[in-house]
Amino acid sequence: MKQICFLIIPLLLATSLLAQEEELKPISLEADFFYGSILEHNPDISHLITNHPRGFTLTYNRKTYGFSEWERRYQYPDWGFMFSYQDMINPYLGRLYGLYGHFNWYFLNRNLVVRLGQGVAYAENPYDFQENYQNNAYGTHFLSTTYLKANYVRENVYKGLGFHAGFSIIHYSNANLRAPNNSTNTWAFNVGLSYLIDHEEFPDYIVKDDPPSSSHAEPLKYNFVFRFGWNESDVVRQGQFPFYVASAFVDKRINYKSTLQAGVDVFFAKFLEELIYYRSIAYPEDGLSGDEDYKRVGLFIGHELRFNRTAFVSQLGYYVYWPYEFENRIYNRLGLKRYLYEDKIFASVTVKAHWAKAEGVEFGIGVRL
Repeated sequence: MKQICFLIIPLLLATSLLAQEEELKPISLEADFFYGSILEHNPDISHLITNHPRGFTLTYNRKTYGFSEWERRYQYPDWGFMFSYQDMINPYLGRLYGLYGHFNWYFLNRNLVVRLGQGVAYAENPYDFQENYQNNAYGTHFLSTTYLKANYVRENVYKGLGFHAGFSIIHYSNANLRAPNNSTNTWAFNVGLSYLIDHEEFPDYIVKDDPPSSSHAEPLKYNFVFRFGWNESDVVRQGQFPFYVASAFVDKRINYKSTLQAGVDVFFAKFLEELIYYRSIAYPEDGLSGDEDYKRVGLFIGHELRFNRTAFVSQLGYYVYWPYEFENRIYNRLGLKRYLYEDKIFASVTVKAHWAKAEGVEFGIGVRL
């Protein structure tokens, strides 16, 4: 009997330790109603601002509690998916349906939540040169959409139920995939309820003495990226054309969260070649020959905010070679990057813009050496 006990007790202890190390996956669900106004960021859309848009969102959140280091570094955020429905209360804009991936960050003793979501939306009633020429905001059915909200939140107030209220901004644009693309921004008040599934079994937050953030610093790394996409100039029905971007940059990871960058971009945008030719014929007073070089070269600096193997990318650049004066010489790039293999191979989706005016959505693949 003693021999059996000596065998069973270690087995039970080992099973208990494995159970403690198994990651739990707490989930919460949310439902929100919102009511707001379209902001007149561009006078060209003033005729579309006729009423107060309204709609609802349904959200799935994966709660974190510090099982992984990145969760502890960012004070136990949520990540998840969200569906939105918005009626613009305008016959030309119609209704939109969105699907997002998002992060929630908590502040002020977890009573303030800030959500950033990025996704794709479907517009029921986009621009049509015969049937709906009044809609100069959306040139396509499918749009890129960004969702930002700040809410006062109280979770698990009564048997898993909670509530939240605050403000949100919803942006719709097709990033010049097709003209017109004046976009819309909705500023809205939202209120909603949440439900924490298995609230009685929610784990305690894990607190560990993680190594200093600076211990994740790395030596200089060299990066090479190829980006591509399709877009159109602001001239309606001029046509969509592919674009390509070749980039090389050096980066320096300085701590767990931050990586600094500096490099060069070379842009090959066929829509710009077509625009130059069009303007040389349609507007001879501009003095264009039509043979101006459409290529551009820019220098940029940037930053990556790391979340485990995912990073939020922000870059600011300046054209050092700019033979045709399109928009302005300063450009910016925002988006997401995912490291795929030992931090050496990565994929990215970014939006390249001139301040708030998007030029195109870039799909990229790169190597970090």
